[in-house]
Amino acid sequence: MKKNMNRRSFIATGTKAGISAGLMAAGFPAFAGNNRIAFQPIGYTQQPLPYAYNALEPAIDGTTMNIHYTKHAAGYTKNLADACLAEKVDTSVTSLEQLLRGISKYSAKMRNNGGGHYNHEFFWQCMQPSSSEPGGTLLQSIQRSFGSLEAMKNQFTDAGKNRFGSGWAWLIMTPDRSLAIGSTPNQDNPLMDISDIKGTPLLALDVWEHAYYLNYQNRRADYINNWWKLVNWNFVQQNCNNA
Repeated sequence: MKKNMNRRSFIATGTKAGISAGLMAAGFPAFAGNNRIAFQPIGYTQQPLPYAYNALEPAIDGTTMNIHYTKHAAGYTKNLADACLAEKVDTSVTSLEQLLRGISKYSAKMRNNGGGHYNHEFFWQCMQPSSSEPGGTLLQSIQRSFGSLEAMKNQFTDAGKNRFGSGWAWLIMTPDRSLAIGSTPNQDNPLMDISDIKGTPLLALDVWEHAYYLNYQNRRADYINNWWKLVNWNFVQQNCNNA
């Protein structure tokens, strides 16, 4: 009975996400009532983007965002649902963060798709159509950990640029409440108990080729440099506060 309820829950939410994706494909951004969706807690289902596909241009083109969201990210969400059903995860009891923190107990399918879903849902919220500079306690934490905002950006850029193959760059808060930067391969993330870097994600950058190749081809460094113009520092500050 519980398995059927989980399946119905995934299907129902997936349908809503599909409707939202269809609206955005037609040129309409996703809304919750009259307000854009923002700062969504990350669960097991794909949420609508908080902006239109073309809202991040010219740094990230609309075609790339459309394919990235409706094909790559949606595929991770679907496969995560299948893995949860097969491995009898009660998603009403076990949060996605809890699952990822104990990912070593699950299959490779769960690891790849649980990470892929979480990472993308987090990544969308790391960006907005126009960026500003961080301030307040976030800037103070950055300065304490890295010396300056510019030094943090340079170290983060290097983490993304030098990640061999596919993966992610991360700004995290470590258990001792300092900030650190690192990268993870494939769809791993710092929440996972198998990760080489561990902590609470504050900011993430997708450096898989499908995130940038249509516009930048092999120029990952150009993609990263332009991506800084999109960073949603309010989201980073919120993550820092919550951590």
